Amino acid sequence: MSDSLRVASVNVNGIRAAFRKGMGDWLEHRDVDVLALQEVRADDSHLLDLLGDGWHILHDPCQIKGRAGVAIASREPAVAHRAGLGALDAQESIQSSGRWLEADFELGGSPFTVISNYTHSGEVDTPRQDAKWAFLDAMGARMNELADERELVAIVGDFNVGHREFDIKNWRGNVKRSGFLPRERAYFDRFFGPRGEAVLGVDGTEGPGLGWVDVGRRFHGDVDGPYTWWSNRGQAFDNDTGWRIDYHVVTPALAERVEHYTIDRAASYAERWSDHAPVIVDYRHGA
Repeated sequence: MSDSLRVASVNVNGIRAAFRKGMGDWLEHRDVDVLALQEVRADDSHLLDLLGDGWHILHDPCQIKGRAGVAIASREPAVAHRAGLGALDAQESIQSSGRWLEADFELGGSPFTVISNYTHSGEVDTPRQDAKWAFLDAMGARMNELADERELVAIVGDFNVGHREFDIKNWRGNVKRSGFLPRERAYFDRFFGPRGEAVLGVDGTEGPGLGWVDVGRRFHGDVDGPYTWWSNRGQAFDNDTGWRIDYHVVTPALAERVEHYTIDRAASYAERWSDHAPVIVDYRHGA
């Protein structure tokens, strides 16, 4: 038995297209224990056919067919799971449909929760951005609940926000664009600020810190990237003009169990099977 549990997360940009382009070969050789997917855009039957035997699959499709969709596939079955963000009221429920899926496992004999998250991309001054604000509010509320309930939690996937200037190659050109708005980034200032302490956000607002940990930034330190998403336009991938918007956001106790963190950036543009790269973290079974 391995000393760690490997959790991989990736926005597949349509799992059927990803498998046609080579995702299956990647998965076969990556020895993943828990696989969190975003933008699945498929039915249960497609997931079963593509992933094949040996996987236990949880899937929350979007209420709007052909949009979003999150899934968690695991080698061992989850002991429980929940879909959606309960803080969104009935009229807003579609805003978390296919975007938030929680699954409970064990890690070294302790309860361990993995959440596949696909935050709205948003668009400034449109209802799409309003949906993103509501989702981020509900996410923060749920993060507080989770931190109260359990010690080992990983929220993984596509958060659609670059938190700091290190997280976007061309950050100066994106400060007025959804994904790098000061108000969006301030949520992340609070997510990662000391729990219960007043945190001054980059937008000038103040709020209580939630005390969670950005595994990628802790692992790499204050360096540019490494990025997880590149536009398909121009030479963004070849020039590594990317965004780091895919995260493993974890509780402090789980952060202490991180053994390794990596981003599986494709060797070339032609070898990509998604516009996002998988983010892979090994979590140690023992404390």
